[in-house]
Amino acid sequence: MTTAEDLLAPIASVLVETSHPGNIGSAARALKTMGLSALRLVNPAHFPDPEATALASGADDVLDSAALYPTLEAAIADARLVIGSSDRQRGLPLPLLDPREFADVVLDAAPGGKVAVVYGTERTGLTNEELEMCQYLVRIPGNPAYGSLNLGAAVQVLSWELRAAALARVSSAPAEPDHVPAPAEQLERFFDHLARVLTRIGFFGERSPVKIMRRIRRLYQRAAPDERELQILRGILTETEVTIDGRNRRRIDPTAR
Repeated sequence: MTTAEDLLAPIASVLVETSHPGNIGSAARALKTMGLSALRLVNPAHFPDPEATALASGADDVLDSAALYPTLEAAIADARLVIGSSDRQRGLPLPLLDPREFADVVLDAAPGGKVAVVYGTERTGLTNEELEMCQYLVRIPGNPAYGSLNLGAAVQVLSWELRAAALARVSSAPAEPDHVPAPAEQLERFFDHLARVLTRIGFFGERSPVKIMRRIRRLYQRAAPDERELQILRGILTETEVTIDGRNRRRIDPTAR
């Protein structure tokens, strides 16, 4: 029989550059109490650390199995859906979810592979560059007059929403999805390839490549292409490069075919 823990198993909680080890321990405790176990740490200031162990209050197994990564890009490379947690949108056109909507979106995607829920630093949250790697943004609607929510508390709130939604579904686990989005790593490689080809054909001109690529990112992230679709898109880009190289050779050697 499918359990809530089965539904939650593909979900990884990613803490980015956490400065206080106690917050890592508190997050581990929050995850374990809600039946989540996958913790990923991006360049933490102090870990492992006795304070993290103390604040974990028995969730040592979650701490011991926590995976360390040098960058957020590496931490979410295998994720088919990435959702950032932030109290501000920073002007980026990300689809915004409340915690209940967030839980449904995550559990709908989880049968297709790894889902990453990303939490930023205690002081500044996620940067624009980090948010650009996310497909959605979830915001906890706290008191607007006092929006200071501890990192461990934020993990607890969102983890509870995930568990509550999983318990509601436990009697009938979702069927295998017809469409499984490609991992974030493959999507990032496609964006790099696309930017390179657009530069070679002079598409950007005098316009800002950063702004244009940001909009293109949003387009493809909404579409959530699967691995086969990305292969087709990258095949088109490769053939474009072959054509460019052929034209360049003919300019150098008019007798070349």
